[in-house]
Amino acid sequence: MASLGDDDLVASKTEGYKVGEKKTVEEYAKLDQNDESLNRWKASLGIATGAPLAVTPGDTRRCVIQSLALEVESRPDIVIDLTAPGSIEALRSKPFIIKEGAKFRMKANFKVQHDVLSGLKYLQVVKRKGIRVGKDEEMLVRVFEKTLGTVCCADIWFAQGSYPPNTVDKPSYEKKFSQDEAPTGMMARGHYEAVSKFIDDDDHTHLKFEWSFDITKEWK
Repeated sequence: MASLGDDDLVASKTEGYKVGEKKTVEEYAKLDQNDESLNRWKASLGIATGAPLAVTPGDTRRCVIQSLALEVESRPDIVIDLTAPGSIEALRSKPFIIKEGAKFRMKANFKVQHDVLSGLKYLQVVKRKGIRVGKDEEMLVRVFEKTLGTVCCADIWFAQGSYPPNTVDKPSYEKKFSQDEAPTGMMARGHYEAVSKFIDDDDHTHLKFEWSFDITKEWK
């Protein structure tokens, strides 16, 4: 697979936007504890509720991408367990097969540990024969945020794409990305290469990986 430069995977920036002050889960939980409505809101985020997941000693990661899957209409999901040894390396050599014209989407299963994770995004660049043919950027928005948008209450500020650490009651998060449709026609069929990464609003990369897919006339 041809290597893609870092310039291809630069997240867009909103003019004038500044990353808010970072707080630990404990600091968020202690804010305005006598405010009943605020406490209900914090509970909806999973703050100060539920027993925290155990973290492997020495594992400092805040976001752990556990699996990726290709979801195609009327077909079983193709799931890649990223916790298995060699799984990320195998993505390069074992392309996904997608029939031309098929509607599909990627989805990710991940967990957050230690502290609140803010502004998680997914970036992806697709190339064919070394030429960039697509670039996507998507915020990993939680379900409640689709309704409430950016939440601002008292001294708490949560941007879209923010996640508190997982708990025993909610051991992971799942994000389904926007649906896409495979191109059609003889010129569109063939091998495509991609590089993707998960990044937060501190520009910290939590996972970067190369993968590929083939557009074919029929399912194989």
